[in-house]
Order: sequence, then structure tokens, then C-alpha cells
Amino acid sequence: MNDCGSVESNSASDTSPSSNSLKQDGASSLEENGTSTSRSDTKVEQEISMEKKSGPDSYPLHYLVWHNNYRKLEKELTENKHNKELRDPRGRTPLMLAVTLGHLEASRVLLRHHCNVNVESSDGWTVLQEATATGDPELLGLVLEGRDMQRYSSRVAGIPTLLAKLKEAPDFYVEMKWEFTSWVPLVSRMCPSDTYRVYKSGSNVRIDTTLIGFDQTSWQRGNRSYIFKGHTDGATMMEVDHETGQVYVENMRTLPPDQAQAYMRPHPGMLSQRLTTPIAITYIDTEKISFERDKAGIWGWRSDRSENVNGHDCKVFSATNVELVTKTRTEHLTDADKEKTSPRSPIQSFLNIAEVEEKQNSPSSSEESETGNLNNPTNITAEEYFNPEVDLQGRDIGRPKEVTKKVQSFKVNDHH
Repeated sequence: MNDCGSVESNSASDTSPSSNSLKQDGASSLEENGTSTSRSDTKVEQEISMEKKSGPDSYPLHYLVWHNNYRKLEKELTENKHNKELRDPRGRTPLMLAVTLGHLEASRVLLRHHCNVNVESSDGWTVLQEATATGDPELLGLVLEGRDMQRYSSRVAGIPTLLAKLKEAPDFYVEMKWEFTSWVPLVSRMCPSDTYRVYKSGSNVRIDTTLIGFDQTSWQRGNRSYIFKGHTDGATMMEVDHETGQVYVENMRTLPPDQAQAYMRPHPGMLSQRLTTPIAITYIDTEKISFERDKAGIWGWRSDRSENVNGHDCKVFSATNVELVTKTRTEHLTDADKEKTSPRSPIQSFLNIAEVEEKQNSPSSSEESETGNLNNPTNITAEEYFNPEVDLQGRDIGRPKEVTKKVQSFKVNDHH
């Protein structure tokens, strides 16, 4: 902090015979600048402590990322002295920070040292989503390749254990029926449902399904089988489309590093699709949920409702203020791309009992055109960013966000 630095400088350069205290030196320095102060020694010591807590020593990797010092970052990561998954006061890991700032080389170094791509920011956005939001196809390709490589490594490493568990389990066939229901008349008929048929034999598993997804306003039906076949040196995943007679095969086996990297490199068409599509996350907000007993009977003669479930008497509760939240970001899209975006999906239509939509665009700086810093438009300094006591007042690093938030409230019944 500047005041603390000024205090230390004056203390070191004091040549008067009498020894002045830290407080006196700090006050003298401020008075020379036309400012008086009455801060105590305790206050100054607290500020010095805060500076140490939020300074480069607390977040060494983050500071190197902030200044895009990727050569020194490489050295620090090689020495493996610091926690590469540590979160800064704003909830970002070094990799998340590098991607948000658009620092390509720093991101490359962090990915080379296997920093986790699947972490989320404090707002729920993943590293890949932040890379998409930058609009930089090279950075997006780098992060997408890193994510796929980490997923591949995780899957391959777990194959031996999975095969052993499958062989130990008895063979079986089971049907799993699931469906969406609604308390709104006739809506249940429109909700999707399906029956999964699962076959298990040895280390082989097959799953049959007819509901394969949804597209804009309609549910997509088909006839697909997903087959997992275990081998001694790996496994094979097969997707069988019975309607078209096509089979898609993925072999899960350990590849040499150079072959694996080439295999994981994303296709340009995939990058283009991501850069022209909104970024969306959906979650259930549980902060406002409340539970209360359901009532049965007519008005004036109502009592607590109970039901018999599989031979057990169960109390029925209702969960109110259940909110399905969908956040969508579009700052990386052109105006033409935004026009093509459908505002609603089938799941939103079915649950649309009470919907609230709001814009949550982040503030941008008028100086952006002058500084040319697209990924720090409000000119946040490192001292501000890494100090948890500093209120950024809605400002943030990264491209100015264009966020649409939709909240759908509904009621859920539960049995106990």
C-alpha cells in the first residue's frame, strides 16, 4: 500500500538526532503533502499486515499471470513450490485468471503443467466458458484441447478399476423408467418420458434409449444403443443409431503423448460453433427454499397430508420458492448471432410457472478505447484486485459481460 511504503521510506531516510516513531514519520510525510492524519500505530500495522496478506507473497503465481510473465511462471511451476489451484480473493485459480485476462502464453504454460480446466469461478462459469467469452479462437482451442486431454487421461486411468468392478458384479437386465410431470392440467402429456433398458454381461454394458435430446422447441426421439465393451488393454464405446444403421466407435486406450495431443486437437468447425453460440449455465437456487406440510381436505377441515409409498406411511411436504436459474452470456456474439438465438428451451417452457428475466451487464470503462485493454476495461490495478478489503463496486476483469438471467419458480412435493 502506498501509505505504508511512504512510511518506510521516511523512516529509512530520517537523519535527525532524535528517533521518531513510525506514526510520527507517517504523519510528517502526509503533512508535507498537505494532508494531516491521526492514524495510530495499530492502524498502520494493520495496513502493513493487510499488504503482506494480499501482496505477491500470498499469490505468487497469480501475480505472474496478472503481468503475463510466463517465463518466470514456467520456472515457478517447474519448481513446484506453490499451490497451482489456489484461488485469489476474487475466486479465481491462476488458470482461470490467465484465461479471463486473455493471456495466451500464460494459459499455455499453466495447461502444460496440468492445471485443472474444470474449475468454476465464484459466479459458476468454467474455464472453457471464460475462454469462449474472450472471443479468441486460439485461446479457446488451447483450453478446449487441455480440457479434452484431462478428460481422456481421467477416463483411461479409471478403466482398470471399472473393468474389475464390472467383472465382480453379477450379470443383470434392468428397465429404468423416468418422466417429467406437472401439476398443470394437460402439461404432463407434453413432458418427455423414456425407459432405459440396461444389459450387463461380464465387463460389457449396453443401454437402449429413445429420447436423445431436444432442439430449440421440440424433443428429439430416436432409437439409440450405447455399448461399453471392456478389453484387457482398454475399452470401446459404441453409439449405435438403429434408424440410420450407423455406428460411432471410440476406442479408450492409452496413447503416446504426441498421438494423444494430435487426437485431442479441436476441429476449426467446433471452435466456430462455440464462438457463435451463447454460453449458458443452469442450476437450482436453494437459498430461498422453504418446506411446509401439505394439507388435505376442504377449507376449514384441512389436516396434514400423508400417503402410502411402498407400504410405508409418509408425510407429504411441499418445497416452495424452488428457483431454476438460467444464466446466458452473449458478449462474444455478433449482432447477427444474437438474432439467431432462441430465447427458450423445452425445459424452460414446461417449468414456466413464474419467470423473471433480467439483464446483468457488467460496467465498462469509457477509457477502454484509449487503453485498448479489452480484458481489463475498467482498469483495475493489481493492488485493487488482490486486496480482499477493496470493494470493486461491480467492476471486474475480462471482457464486459452481457448476462441474461432467467428465474423460474415452482413448487415441489416430497415424501418422508
